[in-house]
Formats: sequence, structure tokens, C-alpha cells
Amino acid sequence: MNDVAPRLHLDYFDGRSAAAQTADIWIEAGQLWLQSPLVRLSYPLAAVRWPERQRHGQRQVLLPDGGVLSCMQAAAWDDWARAALLPESATVRWMQSWRLVATAFALLVVLTIAGWRWGVPAAAHGVMALLPAAADARVGAQALASLDQQMLKPSALKPEQQRAIAQRFAEAVALADRQIGPLPDYRLHFRAAGKALGPNAFALPGGDIVLTDDLVRLMDDTPDALVGVLAHELGHVRHRHGMRSVVQAGLVGVVAGLVIGDFSALLAAAPAVLAQAAYSRDFEREADDDARRLMLAAGIKPRVMVAFFERVAKEQPSQMPIAIASHPANEERIRFFSD
Repeated sequence: MNDVAPRLHLDYFDGRSAAAQTADIWIEAGQLWLQSPLVRLSYPLAAVRWPERQRHGQRQVLLPDGGVLSCMQAAAWDDWARAALLPESATVRWMQSWRLVATAFALLVVLTIAGWRWGVPAAAHGVMALLPAAADARVGAQALASLDQQMLKPSALKPEQQRAIAQRFAEAVALADRQIGPLPDYRLHFRAAGKALGPNAFALPGGDIVLTDDLVRLMDDTPDALVGVLAHELGHVRHRHGMRSVVQAGLVGVVAGLVIGDFSALLAAAPAVLAQAAYSRDFEREADDDARRLMLAAGIKPRVMVAFFERVAKEQPSQMPIAIASHPANEERIRFFSD
């Protein structure tokens, strides 16, 4: 044997007895050699599971026959590993450099933002191409049933008032349908809502559009503005925004679950909620464009929407989480409908 090979004194557990043996180890000719009072063994270096270098703590080496080497002195192990030219993985070298760790973290942030901004929408677009329209209807029906149980109540509006609003919108849709192309089927639902929703309107996947009594009362003297609001929601239906939000949220949730682990459903759901809020701004602009086109085709001046935005702006934002919180700024939308 080469007596100049650096050696290290440590504890050896043979895997059969709980008692430790004192042993010396060294590396020679691609083998790890072990010498204790009872045994003399050697192992190919590639078959040994080496410990990763850390700042503190003991070092443990797992041997292929079930034995374990334990060194309580971390500094002594590190000195021996360097002297013995023990190979060290690139991962460990990165972990020991704060500059490389910072670089890796920055790259992770960039990739996460890029995936969130472009990757998830692109993946959702591919998924949507495979989903039949019947899937939207099923999801929308389930969502409406859930809302009816938890947040909505039967409308208190008079039946004739509901019919007048529905008829006015249907006539506008019929006119627009002939001029700008076929529009999707929809089902208009009137509901009473508490402070959680307030004056509001929203579209569910599959064509269910909900209009709250509070919004009808808010715009009672401006029926054309209600047509514009419903046209906006019909734009969501046309572009399948509701289903796209569900798919995107699901994709974000899946990725978050893989990254975070299945130890907290709340943490895994949080990124999905944030993603929906961010994506909704693009969706709202797209729906606004559809609303403006429908109103012009139906002979309604888009400027009537200014009254809607002005009145909505006076409401408490906390009472209108759907109508205000996720939409583009009112000033931007007023300019869009005023041109």
C-alpha cells in the first residue's frame, strides 16, 4: 500500500452490530480502503455514497455492503477529502458559493415569471383546443349551482322588469349577430346578492350570465348601459374566458403542488388565485372590445358606459370584487368607450 495516501480516523459501523469500531480510511487506485482492528476492506469509489459538504454536522459515508462510516469532526473530514482529492459534485460546489446560489435563484425567478406570463397561457391554449364546448356548460352549471347555495338569492325584481331587460339585450344581440357574425348562446339569470358581490354582473363557462339586482337598480335610468355590461359578459362567453381561467388556475395549481409539495393545499392554491387576477386584465380588455362592437352594431352609443364607470367608481371597492378589482383602470376604459 502507498503509505503517503492521506488517512482519516473515524468510526465504522458494519451494519450488523450497533457497536462502533475505530477505523482508518484512505483512497488508493480508485478504491476506498478501510482498516479496523477486525477487518480490512476496499470498495470502488463509484459504489460509495459520499456525504455532501456542509458547514456543520457530522459526515456519514454509506458503504455498498450496508456499512456506515461516521466522522464527528466536519473540519477533519473536509481537510481529508481535499487532501485525498475526493471528487465533489457540481451541485455541492454551487451550494457552497453564495454568488452561484444567488445566480441560480435569479434564474429561477426569471423562469418562474416567464412560465407564469407566457408558459401557462400557452399551455392553457393548447388544453382549450382539446376541450369540447360541452365541458364549459358542465362547469358553468356546477358553478352556478354552488353560487346559488352560498352567495346568491332569488331576484326581487319584478318579472316585467326582468323581461324588459332580457328583451332589450336579446334585440341588441340579434342586430349584432347579423352584422358582426354569430354570437354564442347565453342564458341570463337575475339574482339578488349581498355585500360580497353588490352591484355586479359576471359570466360563467358555457354561457350563464348573472346580473344582480343591485346593478339593475344602480343603472335603472340608463338601460343601454346595462346592455353594454351584458355585452361585455357575452364577450367573456365568446372567448371562453371562464374556462380558460379554470384551466390556467388548474395548471398553476399543479405546478405549485409539484414545487411546494402536498403539505399545504392553501399554499398550493395561492399562486392559482394570483394568476387568475393577473390574466383577467387581458380578458377584460378583450371583452370590452366585443362589447363596444356589439353596441355599435345595435345602434347604441358606447359613451353610455361612462355613466356605468362613474357610478361604479363611487361604490366601495371591497363590495365589488368582480366588477372592479380585476378590471383595467376605469380611466382607461372610459377613454376606450368614449372614442
